[in-house]
Amino acid sequence: MAISIGTKAPDFSLSSKTPEGPKLVKLSDNFGKKNTLLLFFPMAFTGVCTAELCETSAGLTAYQEVNAQVYGISGDSPFALEAWAQKELITVPLLSDYDHAVARAYGVAYESFAPERGLPLSGVAKRSAFIIDRNGVIQYAESSDNPRQLPNFDAIKAKLIELT
Repeated sequence: MAISIGTKAPDFSLSSKTPEGPKLVKLSDNFGKKNTLLLFFPMAFTGVCTAELCETSAGLTAYQEVNAQVYGISGDSPFALEAWAQKELITVPLLSDYDHAVARAYGVAYESFAPERGLPLSGVAKRSAFIIDRNGVIQYAESSDNPRQLPNFDAIKAKLIELT
């Protein structure tokens, strides 16, 4: 079960690979400065994940206008995430939760992902969204067991505007 609204967000440091090189991103670096939107997704190079992150990239300016930092998080390696971002022109910073510790901390890790397709992978992130305010408290939480169900971006944007 996903962690609840009103809960202190579990802090983390995750790797990101950019054209400039590797970078460690720490959630709490945003505390006191801006709100943060975390978008957990199952896997890079898949159709629904590509659509979600490309759409979010296209609207990234709207998130910046309400002083929100957006991160995409999956269990893919930072190198795979960088290759995917370059291929699909994804501009949202992508963070590698390679050991699935952050997905587990947020309560959004599958016990077994896609066993019917021969992929009984443990720890893969469910498609989920969390808004964390400047104080490090979760203000919005959404998680779906259906990997094809996108987050409610209208509700996310409304909450971010409310927090501005």
